[in-house]
Amino acid sequence: METNTNDKILYLDLRRISESFQPQLGQAVERVLHSGWYLRGETTERFEQDFARFCGTDYCVGVGNGLDALTLIFLAYRVMGQMQEGDEVIVPANTYIATILAVWRAGLRPVLCEPCADTCNLDAAEAERLVTPRTRALLPVHLYGRLADMERLSDLAAAHGLKVVEDAAQAHGASLHARGGQLRRAGGLGDAAGFSFYPGKNLGALGDGGAVTTSDPVLARTVRALANYGSEQKYVHQYKGVNSRLDEVQAAVLDVKLPRLDADNAHRRAVAARLLAEVEWGRIGIRVNVAPTPDNVFHIFPVFTPRRDELQRYLLERGICTQVHYPIPPHRQEAFAAEYGHLSLPVTERLHREELSLPMSPLLTESEVSRMVQALNEWR
Repeated sequence: METNTNDKILYLDLRRISESFQPQLGQAVERVLHSGWYLRGETTERFEQDFARFCGTDYCVGVGNGLDALTLIFLAYRVMGQMQEGDEVIVPANTYIATILAVWRAGLRPVLCEPCADTCNLDAAEAERLVTPRTRALLPVHLYGRLADMERLSDLAAAHGLKVVEDAAQAHGASLHARGGQLRRAGGLGDAAGFSFYPGKNLGALGDGGAVTTSDPVLARTVRALANYGSEQKYVHQYKGVNSRLDEVQAAVLDVKLPRLDADNAHRRAVAARLLAEVEWGRIGIRVNVAPTPDNVFHIFPVFTPRRDELQRYLLERGICTQVHYPIPPHRQEAFAAEYGHLSLPVTERLHREELSLPMSPLLTESEVSRMVQALNEWR
């Protein structure tokens, strides 16, 4: 089927994606249903092992969602005595609010850093200017599916004795060749990483889900205990924990999808390559700042224009659905007005004012991409 209902190109057609994994997806869910075991079972353990291997880490701990994944990492560092209440974590100012909420929930202080305007990711030079004696970690976000500059950020962290915690919620499978030529993936580029498996992610569940990846055995064990009411042994509680566990159904779904993730990401890059090559971006006055390389899995294909709202209406009239990531920056949200409302962050504010996300999916067809190219090239 070339196009979906009403001949629209949906921003992301989740039903179409789920159907592409049948019958294996339904069979996996049915096996869990008939097993009678729905939490902390063999299915979750198998997925954790598979995903850790995929990311190149020793451990993966399945949790309830991406926000919990990041929160639990920082809570674990506090339990381990490596961070204290009020310590600072440098985060990009243009991230989704969950990144910042995670740091606050752990009793730490997020320090907002302007991103690099060219990549939209954490600017290492800006981050270095924000380091103080209370700084304990860098929290780069691989925004839109593009890896942050992990080598420079890792060097900065090493120079100041900081942890590097990846927000990898949008970057499942993104990779780079590190120093020495070793291929490394998102989730294995820092001390720990938090993933979301929200349905719209490149590796998405059929509901909420998340994971922590790390090669630190103490951190992994502490995160697992904290996520299970602070308990390693049933009814014995070492910590004041929470309830945040990946269930067996979601683990089964993710394990069906994981083997196809690299191929799906390659298709996303192929779509991006066509858009980059065939749309006359300069002539139509729209900025793009991406390349179809392995360090970008194109969770989102972002474009930027001061006429963002006008462009969105124009594309919708032509049956092309888009989204904005994100319309209001965190420091302008009411939730953080007291803490950050006084800040002026011009790079962040411009990105949030001008960003528009084009349809991106591992199932976009050649004809759908051609329609997008034609519509964009006819934009005036």
